Amino acid sequence: MFSSDYEKRILKHCSPVARSLFNAGESSSSSSLDRFIPCRANNNWQTNFASLSKSNENSPQSNKKQQRDCGESARDSLAYSCLLKNELLGTGIEDVKSVSDDKIGLANSNRGLFKYQSPTKHDFNEQCPYSLSPVSIKSQKLLRSPRKATRKISRIPFKVLDAPELQDDFYLNLVDWSAQNVLAVGLGSCVYLWSACTSQVTRLCDLSSDANTVTSVSWSERGHQLSVGTHHGYVTVWDVAASKQVNKLQGHSARVGALAWNGDILSSGSRDRLIMQRDTRTPAQASERRLVGHRQEVCGLKWSPDNQYLASGGNDNRLYVWNQHSSSPVQSYSEHMAAVKAIAWSPHHHGLLASGGGTADRCIRFWNTLTGQPMQCVDTGSQVCNLAWSKHSSELVSTHGYSQNQILVWKYPSLTQVAKLTGHSYRVLYLALSPDGEAIVTGAGDETLRFWNVFSKARSQKENKSVLNLFTNIR
Repeated sequence: MFSSDYEKRILKHCSPVARSLFNAGESSSSSSLDRFIPCRANNNWQTNFASLSKSNENSPQSNKKQQRDCGESARDSLAYSCLLKNELLGTGIEDVKSVSDDKIGLANSNRGLFKYQSPTKHDFNEQCPYSLSPVSIKSQKLLRSPRKATRKISRIPFKVLDAPELQDDFYLNLVDWSAQNVLAVGLGSCVYLWSACTSQVTRLCDLSSDANTVTSVSWSERGHQLSVGTHHGYVTVWDVAASKQVNKLQGHSARVGALAWNGDILSSGSRDRLIMQRDTRTPAQASERRLVGHRQEVCGLKWSPDNQYLASGGNDNRLYVWNQHSSSPVQSYSEHMAAVKAIAWSPHHHGLLASGGGTADRCIRFWNTLTGQPMQCVDTGSQVCNLAWSKHSSELVSTHGYSQNQILVWKYPSLTQVAKLTGHSYRVLYLALSPDGEAIVTGAGDETLRFWNVFSKARSQKENKSVLNLFTNIR
């Protein structure tokens, strides 16, 4: 029988289960205390950390925080954790990228802490007896393994331009970036062109003589023509190279706040609730289609990448999808609780459409237009003004108004935030994507245009070699 003091010291290191069993045995009979065997299975051994419960680490709150704080420190922490597991548990991890924390923990959850057998070569983790390194060969490979570079998005714009008289109106579209790398901006009654190559600014047109203002601008696909919507309801088409108006399209009875090109066909949405499609090569009103469906102002128009479907959003909280042959919408979505201005078709997933709602809605919703079914939805916490997909990766950017005036970059389909950009003091009402797909420009009622690098560079266009390709081999 050992002393009571020694007994107390032993009990301090025992688990609660073992302590209760010991006390129960002591009260029942003193003869059962001839031996004491601690229960090691439930003890919190620091070296057996792979067997510990990970309920706290796997909680949604901690996962979100890890995603927000993802960077070099998180990657270094993961590498250090793998290094400890190699040295203490002999896991043999050689590459951090191929392993996650959860998989490592589960793989070793059934591993015993003590072994009662002769050590083998693998128990020493293939450690060379003459090695000068304090860690095993597996850990040396782990430390030498290349880590994927973390893409860092700058939180400050790389260029800021003054834009006096840029209207603070949610329903207008006054900024667009052409395939020729020229930015068009509607300021008051004028349209200005800014060349991203030369930084030169030219004035394309001035509507002040007509007591008119610019309400929308949109480049043609090749970037040689610019359409300008006006407060009086007509649309002008300009040859930019010649600085000449080539067409004037009338028919709307109210301002034209949304424009979208499909080849030579120009679609225009107005406060008169009509969507008109006209061929800019023909005389005015020679060939036009009127699409009737919205009950309030049309503020968003976007053609699908295959130019087969037109998506329209309005102040009636409706999102419609039209085809080229019907004068009524083929699909209608009414889940938004506020005006739908932000519309973007995915260039990576056929038929995937994203839309954003105004102040009373604040949500970005995704739709499968092939089946007509709603998909995911995320509450952004503020008014959604614009949406744009990356050309090279499955990411999209959204700009917001009330009340945070921020720019968010999202990863799809996980819908995790990649970056949050702030700087505008008013609603970020205008957004355009650069022709190379790497930068965006945003405009706000603070009368500034801010340029941001948000998307990754284009992937290398290497042709995939295949034995089925008959044109890559000489026979």
